[in-house]
Amino acid sequence: MERKSQAPTLIDAVIHDIGDPKMTARLDQLDRAVPWAKLAAPIQATYGNTTDAGGRPNVPVEMMLKVMMLQKWHNLGDAAMEGMLRDRLSFRRFLGLGLSDEVIDETSMVRFRNRLREHGLTAALFDAVTTHLREAGLIVNEGTLVDATIIEAPRGQTRADGLTHTKDPGATFTRKNGRTYHGYKAHIAADGNGMITDYRFDTAAPHDSKHADDLMANEPNDGSVFADSAYMDVKRKAALEERNVFCGIIQRRVRGQAELTKEQKTHNKLCARFRAFVEHPFAWMKRSGSLRRTRYRGLARNALDFVLTAITYNFRRTFSLSA
Repeated sequence: MERKSQAPTLIDAVIHDIGDPKMTARLDQLDRAVPWAKLAAPIQATYGNTTDAGGRPNVPVEMMLKVMMLQKWHNLGDAAMEGMLRDRLSFRRFLGLGLSDEVIDETSMVRFRNRLREHGLTAALFDAVTTHLREAGLIVNEGTLVDATIIEAPRGQTRADGLTHTKDPGATFTRKNGRTYHGYKAHIAADGNGMITDYRFDTAAPHDSKHADDLMANEPNDGSVFADSAYMDVKRKAALEERNVFCGIIQRRVRGQAELTKEQKTHNKLCARFRAFVEHPFAWMKRSGSLRRTRYRGLARNALDFVLTAITYNFRRTFSLSA
């Protein structure tokens, strides 16, 4: 049984136009852009709403998806999100909550994410979004851009017993540019518009190029792929050229080579202009605070958190593409 919102009251009508007009306009734009019912359908199937007898009604799935997206857009934890729903009229209006409706508490948010993970819906949710965006013509088949970024996890500290530790046991260590990192790594493929079209989420230790072939595999023959020099590999380049796929991976010097050739420098300059678009998703996510540090413990929890961030970014990106 789903929880029902109360009918609008006189007070709801009086305060209808109160609030930040710019925020309200942005949320209205988001509401129109996202196919909530399509995304909610596979999740709704995991609920046993076949009877009205017993149990507390669950929050409607579409409403919970809106909560998740608001959290990622504004970098809000569960407790902070519950507080905002008690305080911010534009958020309540976006969710369809009147002043007399019960606020969605942080426990409901935790349980909803658990449901997504337990039923294996993380990848399905992302795929449903990309399918919708392709059908809307917002994802273009004009090359695949590949990149990865590290998401740091707290290193924790030794507990009072002197034996156990609070660090995330699922996170691993890696080194980059002489610095040691502890956490996870998000690998993405993007199109020429900077829209995320595929992803892999792993611990930090594996090299950036570990998932490159998977992310490049969907690029059709006669297409093109772009990536930085960390992805350059002789076998990878040969496999792409065998499919007549342009290898736009930044070239680097090989052993015994003093400097890049003129042709390599020209290649790199040309490819760098296209490859730069894959930096846009990570830049937005880090600027919003979502990718600066992990919010949860464990690979599965942080993978879901990344996917929700990627989905929010993709819809946010459509505002610029549709302008």
